Amino acid sequence: MAANAIDQTRRMLSLVTYLRERPGARVGDVARAFGITEDQLISDLDVLPMCGTSFRGGDLLDIDTDGDRIWWHNPDDVAEPLRIAADEATALLVAARAVSTLPGLREGDREALLRATAKLEAAAGEAAGASSRLSVTFESEGGVFAEVDRAISERRRLWLRYYSPARDELTEREVDPIRLFAVGHTYMEAWCRLSEARRTFRLDRVAEIKLLDAPAAPPELELRDLSEALVQPSADDPEVIVEVGPGGRWVAEYYPHDSAEELPGGGLRITVRTPSPSSLRRLALRLGRDGRIVAPVELAESARRAAKEALAAYEAQPQPAGGGIPQVPQPEQATGQV
Repeated sequence: MAANAIDQTRRMLSLVTYLRERPGARVGDVARAFGITEDQLISDLDVLPMCGTSFRGGDLLDIDTDGDRIWWHNPDDVAEPLRIAADEATALLVAARAVSTLPGLREGDREALLRATAKLEAAAGEAAGASSRLSVTFESEGGVFAEVDRAISERRRLWLRYYSPARDELTEREVDPIRLFAVGHTYMEAWCRLSEARRTFRLDRVAEIKLLDAPAAPPELELRDLSEALVQPSADDPEVIVEVGPGGRWVAEYYPHDSAEELPGGGLRITVRTPSPSSLRRLALRLGRDGRIVAPVELAESARRAAKEALAAYEAQPQPAGGGIPQVPQPEQATGQV
């Protein structure tokens, strides 16, 4: 099971000390020492070079690997005592105080954070006073993140009330969380007990969340490589053909697709694959006159019926005073998660 965000941060901090004391350490030895796979270690090593002792950069960790050994080229440069400017101290203190208020944060982590914050306040002097006049309030997603992170750490099941835009409904389900990740938004990958399958949940669509006493026991799953895209359709998924005009060319940018053929007049004929073709009805409604579903025929007919029903419902609504024009929502990126 993938480590949660806090555990990964702890590991990466420990890696810095470990690698500084072991120049040329072998990848396999380091992975075994930390109880992770070599792929997880390489992933950590991809992040470490972006870290340093200053928010302004210029002293980043120069760490690389040839696949067999790990080399740290500038350990002495970053071993000097940490020196931070007043604005850096202020930013650190504000962030630390905000994180310490997150619901679901393990008590040991909260206490360690508060101790570190107190030490930084003592060293920052007047900058600490300035930071006390600033505060950060997390939106609901912050609390959801903390609960998911805790569930992963403690290997416990979660109960969710989740909004599914594809079906425009709230569903209740129990899930065994696998990992947190970010691709534009923050997501949880989990084994869904309702659908008995792996599902991806966007945290800002979680309406309510509860940590359960039941242990999480997701099946052994190979983690997907999400570096290319969140949605990675299978060749076995049904094929859907959409034709769009010039105003609908954004579909080819936002939706993974097999092909996008140019049409006369600047349009595109786009072939996409999806395990749930009915979810593309919303795409057809969003496109309006800028596009239409061509195949399969049943889906095209369903989209037309949905459009007629939406138009009828709109015409039944009272018009705004003064003849104002209702605002039309702009297209949003399709993510394909549940």
